Amino acid sequence: MKKKVLLIEDEPNIIEAVSFILSRDGWEVKTHSNGHDAMETVRLRTPDLIILDVMLPGKSGFDILAEIRGDAEFAETPVLMLTARGQMKDREMAEKAGASQYMTKPFSNADVLAAVRDLVGA
Repeated sequence: MKKKVLLIEDEPNIIEAVSFILSRDGWEVKTHSNGHDAMETVRLRTPDLIILDVMLPGKSGFDILAEIRGDAEFAETPVLMLTARGQMKDREMAEKAGASQYMTKPFSNADVLAAVRDLVGA
């Protein structure tokens, strides 16, 4: 059975690139592009891993991460935060919020794939 990843991202180029590299690696990739109902999508999709952008329309990735960590069913689900904001304070905020890993844009396809495999023990 394929591992499921939910990509919550609003930039079409990143959605396309990440979806392509993960699908090619055998992942089932579902995408969602706004923050306001992202948690509903997490509950609907029950992913093995979530890739979450920080800056989303409707709600920030940090707020969504807090919801994920506050939900008993998904509290332990690995979350890879993707962001254009690479300052130390942003990284610290992500760690405090419970991000499993933090990656800044731009990123290499190999780095994303390695992070995803590492987070699910693949």
